[in-house]
Amino acid sequence: MEKEKISSTSSGYLSILVIIVLLGLGISGLVFLNQSVVGIVFSLLCIVGAVFTVLGLVVVNPNESSVLVLFGEYKGTIKTNGFFWVNPFFVKKKVSLRARNLNREPIKVNDKLGNPIMIGCVLVWRVRDTFKAAFEVDDFAHFVDIQSESATRKLAGHYAYDNFDDEQKEITLRAGGEEVHEALERELSERLSMAGIEVLEARISYLAYASEIAGAMLRRQQATAVVAARTKIVEGAVSMVELALDHLSKKHIIELDEDKKATMISNLMVVLCSDKDTTPVVNTGTLHQ
Repeated sequence: MEKEKISSTSSGYLSILVIIVLLGLGISGLVFLNQSVVGIVFSLLCIVGAVFTVLGLVVVNPNESSVLVLFGEYKGTIKTNGFFWVNPFFVKKKVSLRARNLNREPIKVNDKLGNPIMIGCVLVWRVRDTFKAAFEVDDFAHFVDIQSESATRKLAGHYAYDNFDDEQKEITLRAGGEEVHEALERELSERLSMAGIEVLEARISYLAYASEIAGAMLRRQQATAVVAARTKIVEGAVSMVELALDHLSKKHIIELDEDKKATMISNLMVVLCSDKDTTPVVNTGTLHQ
């Protein structure tokens, strides 16, 4: 398989000097040879030579390259910026080496659990191998666009959008962070390597549930948060009740039978677990009233 190679070039400024000399000789032949047949032929040859030399001039700007092809055969690439002269029969194809951004619009896909989600990505890329970019694919910019969508769909199918089970440690799209981004970069690098494209960075730029299930999933997230908060409250309340009973028992402040302990526990749990401020009732009679 043919690979990229750097083409040899000549100075473009020296070629400009040759062009000036040829034009000067052509004009001189017409003037000083009295428009004879020899003078006309000489002048035409000089002018044709000057035009032929002009066709070989090529300018390569910083972070650009010029791919050279001679009658269908790849001859090399100019990557050094400057002013050069090459074989005038070369077909010169400019390929930019600058870094480019691709911000894909969010697309609807199914995650690992089959939930419809909207996901978009941003990609920073550049051409690394000009031969592959010019000849291995039809349009490398369009190729990057299509493959980025395909890689995003594949990534979404490997991970769930979110995980509502606190005990499960599976990586998700929403919480995966760098690991998910690295997986996207690897997938894109593998797909774009055949086109000579280098992936500099790939990130998920947009992530949300699809509109048809967004409301239901929001209520599910809220319910999960409420259950988790209530669990913490109950755990704390049980610890506080246990601590209170333990202190009362150790300090012999009051002796409580099982019924009184149950009543006390019930009252404390109501006070500690209630989501509203409780209103105390002051007993002005005996303990049993």
